[in-house]
Amino acid sequence: MNTSPPSNPSDRGGARPDGDTPRGDGPRGDKPRGDRPRGDKPRGDKPRGDKSRGDKPKGDQPRPDKTMIGKRVDKPLIRKQVETDQSGARRLAQRAVFLVVDRHLPLEETLIDSPDWLKLAPRDRAFARLLLATVLRRLGQIDDIIKQFVQRPPEGKDAYVLQILRVAIAQLLFLETPPHAAVDQATTMTSGPGMKAMVNAVLRKVSTQRHALLKAQDSARLNVPDWLWRSWVEAYGENDTRLIAQAHTYEPPMDLTVRDPASAAVWAERLKGRLLPNGSIRVGKPRRVPTMEGFAQGAWWVQDAAATLPVKLLGDVKGKQIIDLAAAPGGKTLQLIAGGAQVTAVDQSRERLERLFENLERMNFSADTDVADARHYRPKSLADAVLLDTPCSATGTARRHPDVVWNKTPATVASLTVMQDALLKSAAAMVKPGGLLIYACCSLQPEEGPHRIDAFLRRHKSWSRQPVRGVEVPGGSLFITADGDLRTLPCHWPGDGGIDGFYIARLVHTGPA
Repeated sequence: MNTSPPSNPSDRGGARPDGDTPRGDGPRGDKPRGDRPRGDKPRGDKPRGDKSRGDKPKGDQPRPDKTMIGKRVDKPLIRKQVETDQSGARRLAQRAVFLVVDRHLPLEETLIDSPDWLKLAPRDRAFARLLLATVLRRLGQIDDIIKQFVQRPPEGKDAYVLQILRVAIAQLLFLETPPHAAVDQATTMTSGPGMKAMVNAVLRKVSTQRHALLKAQDSARLNVPDWLWRSWVEAYGENDTRLIAQAHTYEPPMDLTVRDPASAAVWAERLKGRLLPNGSIRVGKPRRVPTMEGFAQGAWWVQDAAATLPVKLLGDVKGKQIIDLAAAPGGKTLQLIAGGAQVTAVDQSRERLERLFENLERMNFSADTDVADARHYRPKSLADAVLLDTPCSATGTARRHPDVVWNKTPATVASLTVMQDALLKSAAAMVKPGGLLIYACCSLQPEEGPHRIDAFLRRHKSWSRQPVRGVEVPGGSLFITADGDLRTLPCHWPGDGGIDGFYIARLVHTGPA
């Protein structure tokens, strides 16, 4: 199991030409290196930038209810597969599904560590991602169908056959692969006459009964692990839990944050996107980001709409000293600088800070940067505000990262809450009296959100909540909780394509330093 605490994959400040890498940093013991001159690069490997994901979710569209904004609901996305020789992509997908589901490894780490990944042509890499995303988004449904037709799951040397079936069933049911092609490809990749015959028979049955099989399934319930389903039902009720699960089956749109908010409408027209209530531009399907108009000129950066909200809760930041903890790859740092703040960006990952610096260069921005574990970092002077985008389980980002629902466990969440408490305590020590602390995480788990804030406020009497007002969140009054915090759910804004799940609390330092 991956023990490196994840960070927030929604906040992506840039893009690489060859794809996307989610955030994977968190305090891992890097030592503070001291302040650097504004704009100086942290030492380390060559900047690698950030990427725009190519996950291609499919499936049922979330059913809007009266609590949800928007009226238009797009049709489910079913992709037609182009028939080419892509056996390498299929083998890679089968191996990756095993590592994510059975070994609980992050998907991107699995791909990057695979020696076969870079050997694939770009088109086949995209196809492999498509297969992986589809299997992971629909894994519960796929495994339910396998159980109906396979009495004894393959074991030992034949265990690999389960992954062949998973990938082939995803092609048959959700990717519109011609049945003869999917069956022949899967059978060819299977060894042994007994296994070949079983794979052939199962897939032919699935092909002929596909409509009846899908109609009989409770897709929302099947595609969420039991422990997550129970936790979401307890926190949000069964109706919203079903809507969240359905939202996870969609390909998420790509959102952009504009450097100059006054030019957002102009850029929305140029990029053939639309303005969201929070000021983000939604451009629909992910594109090859570096080739898009305005990217090289630093007119905008990629950032999910929900990830823009923490900075907005700071209000006017012009001239203020603000520390951005767990800052890389830099979406929130860029927001703060664009608003006129003097920013110190801190991240424990040297490599990720290199990516942040690359984004600063593209935008022609400057900021102090520090490679440091935020639990032990101390600035030279107290800040007007600290933004803590804490490492978390990232269950709110399953639209973009479908592996998170399968490679996280209750133990993962429990271990992260200990670190989150330490980070909150450390962040609070960096804020001057009267200053603000923004706590944000892209997890749907209450243990990582409101429970952490409640625990912090019980221990620190010189801090209190500063409730969010509806006027501060255009189009997002639905997001405000009874305590005055913000909680976005993937099923919110269904007519506009959804939004990542986020929790955000705003705290004010009311006592002495």
